[in-house]
Amino acid sequence: MLSLISAAAGRLLISEPFMMDPNFKRSVIILTEFSPDGAMGFILNHQGEYMLGDVLPDVSYSEMPVYEGGPVAKNTLHFIHCVPEKLEGGIEIAPGLFWGGDFEVVKKLVGNYQLNESEIKFFAGYSGWTAQQLDEEINADSWIVSDKFKAESLFSNDEHNLWKEVVINLGNRYAHIANFPENPALN
Repeated sequence: MLSLISAAAGRLLISEPFMMDPNFKRSVIILTEFSPDGAMGFILNHQGEYMLGDVLPDVSYSEMPVYEGGPVAKNTLHFIHCVPEKLEGGIEIAPGLFWGGDFEVVKKLVGNYQLNESEIKFFAGYSGWTAQQLDEEINADSWIVSDKFKAESLFSNDEHNLWKEVVINLGNRYAHIANFPENPALN
């Protein structure tokens, strides 16, 4: 596990296998901001019930899923992407991974089928922590912090296996928890 000092933008938060909060159960979160004032990120593996066309009816390509970014401000739309050559103005949060950019360009590129699910991921809402809150949760072993990932793996649409894959990629120290049952009482 990385130290708290290493919990910065561009790191992954992986929920411990028995986290009971339904918002974060078996979640993989990409941190987009981390400062003394708090932290922000998006849950990568909780697909929501809406498609992009449901929230942006003026975009013709409507089959992209919108993920539940977290329990905060669910009426807002955010995105990450790995194509800065197509979409300028994003903030690089990890090598090859960008947050935000010109939204009008996003709508045009999506509408013209020039962006696909392997390049961009949309989120309704976000996950947020107040000053010191995330530090306390990490100290309580609610989260594993990692910078071991490939940007393209975050665009997987296999939401059920993303948590398991990320845990296995952490190495032998954590690989055994990847197979823990979701409900240990059923074991």
